[in-house]
Amino acid sequence: MNGNRIGLVSLGCPKNLVDSEEMAGHLHRAGYILTGDEGEADLVLINTCGFIEAAKEESIDTILDYCRRKEAGELRGVIVTGCLAERYRTELQREIPEVDVFLPLGDEKRIVAEIDRILQEGNPDLTEDPDLSPPSRTPLTPFYTSYLKISEGCSHRCSYCTIPMIRGPHRSRETAALVEEAGRLAERGVRELIVIGQDITRFGSDRGEPGALLSLLQQLSGVDGLRWIRLMYLHPDHLSDDLIGLIASEEKIIPYLDLPVQHISDPILKKMNRKVRGRDLRRRIRKLQESIPDVVLRTSVIVGFPGEGEEDFRALCDFIREIRFHHLGVFEYSREEGTPAASLPGPVPKEIRRERRGILMEIQAEISKARNTERIGTTLEVLVEGRSAETDLLLAGRYYGQAPEIDGQVLINEGNADVGRFYPVRIAEAFEYDLFGGIVAEGEEEC
Repeated sequence: MNGNRIGLVSLGCPKNLVDSEEMAGHLHRAGYILTGDEGEADLVLINTCGFIEAAKEESIDTILDYCRRKEAGELRGVIVTGCLAERYRTELQREIPEVDVFLPLGDEKRIVAEIDRILQEGNPDLTEDPDLSPPSRTPLTPFYTSYLKISEGCSHRCSYCTIPMIRGPHRSRETAALVEEAGRLAERGVRELIVIGQDITRFGSDRGEPGALLSLLQQLSGVDGLRWIRLMYLHPDHLSDDLIGLIASEEKIIPYLDLPVQHISDPILKKMNRKVRGRDLRRRIRKLQESIPDVVLRTSVIVGFPGEGEEDFRALCDFIREIRFHHLGVFEYSREEGTPAASLPGPVPKEIRRERRGILMEIQAEISKARNTERIGTTLEVLVEGRSAETDLLLAGRYYGQAPEIDGQVLINEGNADVGRFYPVRIAEAFEYDLFGGIVAEGEEEC
């Protein structure tokens, strides 16, 4: 240990979090101490998000806040990386010169050398080699849950999206390396493995390997110690019958899918450059629900896309009522320079975008409450995460239909439990986003 403490701020999506864990692994190997206490950090590393306007504002505000602390003598250095730094590096270097380094994506291995330089530390054995072998990730999630990023970039070219410009085209990781990484995570105590990528259904397509995702999931299912394998970010274009069949038959692959549809109106989908059309979306989702009756679906939609009229929006509302997604993310359209959508005619005023988002969230609140009410009287396997953030009188956990951070929780008022273990919980009450119940028979044993 060299004694210097590094603060790490990871903004944005879980894919960014995995990048942060890999950088943390490099820092740990070099002897730096990661700290969650801002007051004791010598240097802060900020991994930014630059996907939409709100995310960019959060990233910039965070950078400015730490630069002020540096100017006040509370920090010796500030390093910025991630999507915002990649997309606007030249502008940011000009506008925020207080930042010591804007580190491009793909240069994460340089992090140790850059921090050594700023803090004037010497790690010659580590910094002379530009091809450091990837260290084990330093976890930034609870010990029982971890993400497995199986690909980088995206090749879909949706007209509103900046990811291909920032992250490049879709690139799959090697299957053997992913299975090996999953094994290491399981040995560390991970019970819930969350498979992520910009679109995991494209896994292997860049290598001309049809069926690569199915093979990967089958091998991951054979990893000892894993209990739940959760799939997130599946493009509906590539939701194949074989994949649906595997999810239905493999016990470890839980029936929870994050399936972003973005819209249902054909004219809007066409402007978005989404290849699938409304009728096909309905057909594929219905096939999924019929094949896996207990499937829990999360989706995301965009309101206020250029040219979205009242008829388009009513169609979207009707679709949400029809499908009854368990979880829904609603985003107001964010105009991003450099994207094809930025030059489309028919911009929707901000107040209408906001109003439409509110309407959809009200519709979804009713659906979520009804969906949760259906769980009353049932017993669910719950991964216990610890004391509730609301009160120490309750435990909190999640059943398979709740992903960490973005969905609700199961609040537990009866029984004792160890963090990171699974317990049967009988549901007694339901709210819009949370469930409430007690551990069956004071159950001390795992399900």
